[in-house]
Amino acid sequence: MSPEHRARIEAGRPAFTERVRRDTGLTLKPGPFGISSRAALVLEKAAEARGAGEAFHDQAQNAYWLEGEDLSNPEVLRRLWATCGLPVVEFEAALADAGAVAAVDADVAQAAEYGLSGVPALVLNERYLVMGAQPYATLAAAVEKVAAASDEDETA
Repeated sequence: MSPEHRARIEAGRPAFTERVRRDTGLTLKPGPFGISSRAALVLEKAAEARGAGEAFHDQAQNAYWLEGEDLSNPEVLRRLWATCGLPVVEFEAALADAGAVAAVDADVAQAAEYGLSGVPALVLNERYLVMGAQPYATLAAAVEKVAAASDEDETA
């Protein structure tokens, strides 16, 4: 990421934090910017295979966005893993799980195929892209557009 792009993102964080507070009532305390979240992504896939993917995802999101945690820190990730009821003795193996690593690689490849260059990014109905942290109204409008297009496709 270029220094200019990074500076633009960092400059926009206060406005984003305020918009989230205004729209949802949540007070964000985001974690460090520019870290590698790859290990967290691998652990989420490993947790998913153990039936705890959603729980791990939620814990990681809350840790980063609400608690200011560093998701590149192995001790933070180990604690999140355990918080989801996953055996700590499986933590290291989960980080190296070939299936989980391959699933993350596939997600990254798909994102590249879609031309995604930022997060969050939502692909709706495999046709519509919503890029970046958008206000609720933007997301609602996108969902309505997808629903309307689906209705048109069904009647055509």
